[in-house]
Amino acid sequence: METVLSGIRSTGHLHLGNYFGALRNYIKMQDEYNCFFFIADLHSLTTHPHPADFHAGVKTILCEYLASGLDPEKSAIFVQSDVPEVSELYVLLNMIAYKGELERTASFKEKVRKQEDNVNAGLLTYPVLMAADILIHRAHKVPVGKDQEQHLEMARVLARRFNNMYGADVFPEPQAFNFGSDLVKVPGLDGSGKMGKSEGNGVYLIDDEKTIHKKVMRAVTDSGPTEPNSKMPDSIENIFTLLKIVSTPDTVAHFTEAYNNCSIRYGDLKKQLAADICKHTLPIRERIEEIYNDEAYLHNVAKRGRELARESASATLKEVRAVVGFKSF
Repeated sequence: METVLSGIRSTGHLHLGNYFGALRNYIKMQDEYNCFFFIADLHSLTTHPHPADFHAGVKTILCEYLASGLDPEKSAIFVQSDVPEVSELYVLLNMIAYKGELERTASFKEKVRKQEDNVNAGLLTYPVLMAADILIHRAHKVPVGKDQEQHLEMARVLARRFNNMYGADVFPEPQAFNFGSDLVKVPGLDGSGKMGKSEGNGVYLIDDEKTIHKKVMRAVTDSGPTEPNSKMPDSIENIFTLLKIVSTPDTVAHFTEAYNNCSIRYGDLKKQLAADICKHTLPIRERIEEIYNDEAYLHNVAKRGRELARESASATLKEVRAVVGFKSF
């Protein structure tokens, strides 16, 4: 059975983009692949979170993973820092990763622009840690978005470089996971780009009904079409994209027709969108709240995930150490 690995940083909350873009597919994958889902708390240290926020973020993402439908009986759901083998492989891979290639990554350039007063070494070697996450479990497939494709290519480069340098076939070259169709691209409410944690343009799985309604009603619109069948501007097209994701086909058809004949009322459109988002997210929110207060359950999930992940990781690292030449005296 092929191994699939995916992770998410332990900052903020999961949003509609996470849920419709990947999580629903992950739920289906659990019966078909050997799945590892992790919470990337080491990655989040590049932004220096406060210790109290750091632990709370890990707990939040774990609860939201579980409430969304990931099953700890079918997959390894674990915290990145609970698997020290990842950090050791990260060190070893750094020895074959080169400064020039890391400086050329788009993510590093973007982070330098966004946090120019905190350009730490972790930002530069972020792709190497991501490669360690993937290669430690010898993952064959990794679900990634467009913004992470360059990092996955770096994992392939390092896998190939390590194998060639030491003359051993240790790591498979991981491939981007294809769900069999185009991935759902969930736009933000600000009229541009995708929904994301850092952009402040998202609807989160933990949001209550009032918050969702307020966010959606603030979504960017224009004064409305003045000619029949006119092209939608990006901000309006984004709202319709969200509608297609969460609403029924007849609802989408109703508002599309209203737009095309210039009778659309954006207030009605937004109210419908907010109501339909709530149908998907409020049941998840209820489960998040239930799970969040069940400390024993969370402990058992994390413990089982850690054991499964370490079993896989230690087997890989044992082989890596032997190939590199580490021996005990």
